[in-house]
Amino acid sequence: MRVALLRTYGAVPELAERPDPNPGPGETLVQVTAAPIVPLDVLCASGTSYFGQQSLPYIPGVQGVGAVLRSTDLPAGSRVWFATSAGMAPGDGSLAELCTVPLANLIPISANVPDVAAAALGTSGIAAWMSLSWRAALQPGERVIVLGASGAVGQVALAVARHLKAARVVAVCRSETSARRARNAGADEVVVLRPETRADLTARLLEAVGGPADVVIDPVFGEPAAAAAMALGAWGRLVNIGGAAQDVAEFSSAILRGRTIGILGYTNNAISAEQRAEALTQVLRLAERKAASVDHRVMPLSDCDRAWAAACESGPRIVITP
Repeated sequence: MRVALLRTYGAVPELAERPDPNPGPGETLVQVTAAPIVPLDVLCASGTSYFGQQSLPYIPGVQGVGAVLRSTDLPAGSRVWFATSAGMAPGDGSLAELCTVPLANLIPISANVPDVAAAALGTSGIAAWMSLSWRAALQPGERVIVLGASGAVGQVALAVARHLKAARVVAVCRSETSARRARNAGADEVVVLRPETRADLTARLLEAVGGPADVVIDPVFGEPAAAAAMALGAWGRLVNIGGAAQDVAEFSSAILRGRTIGILGYTNNAISAEQRAEALTQVLRLAERKAASVDHRVMPLSDCDRAWAAACESGPRIVITP
């Protein structure tokens, strides 16, 4: 089978031939139809991941979409989304024509959503759904700020907030190009970051929201998170799901205590398989109704080196099709 193979940490995966994998006990053989290249893939392949360095070479790809070829639990041909531990633990991932996957890491897909669109949503959709519905416990009528709103998680978070009946959804982006992507994803208002003080950004957020916000979804941390926290009202919640801007943020103790604000962490690693399946199913239902999507670009596995380089830059999510 053809694969994208990482031979050296910090290098670009190259197209290679490997023997077809054979599923072991508790595993399913999946014919991959679409697999995104996500930031976690790039981090693991850099050799600097907090998961440590795995044995080389390996096939990257922590998630994908495909059809079951061989399984003890699912009929052949079943359409599934799947997760792998490639780069985080020994084993190969989804950037290949075939992939072996533990049964527990499969989620059947029933929604009428193209494979590449489902692959682009994937774990980003899960994080967006769970951070809003579960971690933030968003209530109808509340007001939401989404930082990093042009990223994959941010795009889905805008859609999920609207689906959960948020009264107002404000996107925060770094450029006008990103702002257009956020508006297309459903933002009521977009705040484009510019050189300014934290207090000035907070003031612009309050104006865009129309008063104090109830929830902030934060994939960036750093100064944007610090400013957004100051825009929260009483019992507001900031849910951090990443540190794309910075790993450290400064918060005012007086404001946190005075408004009883919650600073909450979220990771997909903390949820159960049942929660993950329910979250992805809900997001794919939104996608089926054209209410949620992630901007993406499709590239063939044969161009895996160029696809990897494109995924390392700001822009649409890259989805590989074998």
